[in-house]
Amino acid sequence: MSLCPELDIASQGDTIEAARENLQEAVELFFETASESELQTRLHEEVYVTRVEVSVG
Repeated sequence: MSLCPELDIASQGDTIEAARENLQEAVELFFETASESELQTRLHEEVYVTRVEVSVG
């Protein structure tokens, strides 16, 4: 899976390269079709990534 957290867009592929290419296409399509208001709503200037542990069972 590939993720663009700044725009909250995700994609996937069978390989890392395919996932990256698919994400690039998804982001390009978003910019081609998104309205200015949608862009402002979805654009995150600060993104935090962290790891969490969850007990299951």
